[in-house]
Amino acid sequence: MAHFVRIENGVVVQGIVVSDKDTADEHGVEKEEIGIAFCSNLLGGTWKQTSYNGNIRKNYAGVGYTYDEGRDAFIAPKPFNSWVLDEAKAQWKAPVDYPTEEGRFTWDEETTSWKELV
Repeated sequence: MAHFVRIENGVVVQGIVVSDKDTADEHGVEKEEIGIAFCSNLLGGTWKQTSYNGNIRKNYAGVGYTYDEGRDAFIAPKPFNSWVLDEAKAQWKAPVDYPTEEGRFTWDEETTSWKELV
């Protein structure tokens, strides 16, 4: 099975799972362009392939993610204003590393720090 997402104005608006037979050529070799054509013919719009393991376009795309054509990557919505994009992973990162001590923590945007959950 292959996963494809429909993109409108750079934002993922829909995701579908496509059978391997609908993404493969006459020799059984899967090709993204065949899957894109299948999705476009079925539902219209602009489609890109995504993958759970991040082998395609850095991150598995969900509805609301953006597609950055220059990076050829799907990027999740920014969780907090202070967070910055890790260019290598195309993932948002807090300006302060997650604590290494035991415990559960949550981000506090007001203080731009991790707060332990009690």
